[in-house]
Amino acid sequence: MTDNAFDVIIIGGGPGGYVAAIRAAQLGFKTACVDKRDTLGGTCLNVGCIPSKALLQSSHLFEEAGHGLAAHGVNVAAPKLDLKAMLARKDSVVGDLTKGIAFLFKKNKVTHIVGEGVITAPGHVQVGKDAYNAKHIIIATGSEPAALPGVEVDEKQIVTSTGALDLPKVPKTMVVIGGGVIGLELGSVWRRLGADVTVVEFLPAILPGMDGEVVKQATRTLKKQGLNFKTGTKVTGAKTAKSGVTLTLEPAAGGDAETLKADVVLVAIGRRPFTDKLGLGDIGVAMDARGFVTTDGHFKTNVAGIYAIGDVIGGAMLAHKAEEEGIACVELIAGQAGHVNYGAIPGVVYTHPEIAALGKTEETLKAEGVAYSVGKFPFMANSRARAVGDTEGFVKILADAKTDRVLGAHIIGPGAGELIQEIVLAMEFGGSSEDIARTSHAHPGTAEAVKEAALACLGRAIHV
Repeated sequence: MTDNAFDVIIIGGGPGGYVAAIRAAQLGFKTACVDKRDTLGGTCLNVGCIPSKALLQSSHLFEEAGHGLAAHGVNVAAPKLDLKAMLARKDSVVGDLTKGIAFLFKKNKVTHIVGEGVITAPGHVQVGKDAYNAKHIIIATGSEPAALPGVEVDEKQIVTSTGALDLPKVPKTMVVIGGGVIGLELGSVWRRLGADVTVVEFLPAILPGMDGEVVKQATRTLKKQGLNFKTGTKVTGAKTAKSGVTLTLEPAAGGDAETLKADVVLVAIGRRPFTDKLGLGDIGVAMDARGFVTTDGHFKTNVAGIYAIGDVIGGAMLAHKAEEEGIACVELIAGQAGHVNYGAIPGVVYTHPEIAALGKTEETLKAEGVAYSVGKFPFMANSRARAVGDTEGFVKILADAKTDRVLGAHIIGPGAGELIQEIVLAMEFGGSSEDIARTSHAHPGTAEAVKEAALACLGRAIHV
């Protein structure tokens, strides 16, 4: 085998790609990972999940220092923002983690090839002037921000999530186009740091697809924090000037147009698969009308030896979903029984309070005609939440009315992203609300709210 010949070549070094590469190497495959960035980790680590969470944490501490400590008997002077230091810390977190992945590649003998990979034929990948070949090629190129007609991004005044992570100063006013996860998280960051933020959402409510009760609670809470919302509203155009950006809006259902001005506009209307420059059309790889790669249940495309995982195949555009698919894909290539349970993949919004979703919503169960029970428990009645002063929200568990099997869970409250994992595990093993309810939970802890919600499914909650 030559230096340019591999068993597996993965195109894309994001969560799906780099995890697949490491697992492939563990399984004994000679593996290469092609990525256009010098640093591994993809969008998620470089300009997505990780830097945004670093800024969310820093901005939360800034807000707590200014508003949340007096009730605890801690009186401090008004905090002074050092945005340059905050952004530097974010970059440091990203840098350390990208170096960590590079170390893991060396440890597992994965070859990192820097450049844009093009599949020229089954088994053949071109990166610049260099040609490589492999029996198995995995497409893991992820996604990129979706464009909005009439709104031209310059990453200065009109930005995507990438530009919103590196604004040189706090804007006085910001408009976020899109009330989904990215828009609410980054809108929260800049609102905490002093911007007047308005979120414009095309649909009647923010957080499309999430449980209705959670959406109502999140809307109330975020409004109370200072975010402004214009739902059911369409953005039809944008004009930039030295003084800022002027957006043209109109009701989604039709009606009179209006204008809205802002210093910075963040376009966060979703993401599209990054498949344009891979040569897929030339070699006949099937894709749908939106550019998603078509695969079977084993991540195989219609072209032998070519597979796809992660955002490029659709479904939930989540890093951890891509990771699971990457591992399953290479294990199937190795003849093992790789599998992903799509019904037990959590989604988390890292606002404050956090919002976590898993499985079916009430709206979905009603539409499907499924008989179910509901168990809810408010954090206001949880002793740990009261002690730390973080009582917004609730835990909600949905279980099959006949079998008691957990069908879904929705949490808004302190540490929701961690609390949901207990219910993920229960669903992975086909567990019931009774299983959760009869499991001992440490006191005092916010996880007791999960136990109480499970008890409520059975009609026997103790503390409410």
